[in-house]
Amino acid sequence: MAIDATLPYDDQNIFARILRGEIPNRTVFEDEFALAFHDINPQAPTHVLVIPKGAYVCWDDFSAKASEAEIAGFVRAVGKVARDLGLVAPGYRLLANTGTDSHQEVPHLHVHLFAGQPLGPMLLR
Repeated sequence: MAIDATLPYDDQNIFARILRGEIPNRTVFEDEFALAFHDINPQAPTHVLVIPKGAYVCWDDFSAKASEAEIAGFVRAVGKVARDLGLVAPGYRLLANTGTDSHQEVPHLHVHLFAGQPLGPMLLR
């Protein structure tokens, strides 16, 4: 199910529940701004999700409403996860879906970090 990025934040979404400790996860990194964990349905050998701890539906919502500290903290967390997992030299892909056309499935901003094999072209032609 795709998400309408203009909808209000739903505090019962799976990532909000993970942040509250209601659903377990395999944590890779956590600080005051972000949580990173392994995807339960990996699409690459390494597939980690990085989410901000604030209640933001998508990238647009986050960039418009988050504080400077939240934005900097989240972006730094994504980079730290990639460095800590040793992904910088071989390379990795970041993907953040926003809204219906991108097929965003969870109404909480999240960045997919894919790595561990050659990933091929970004979009099928």
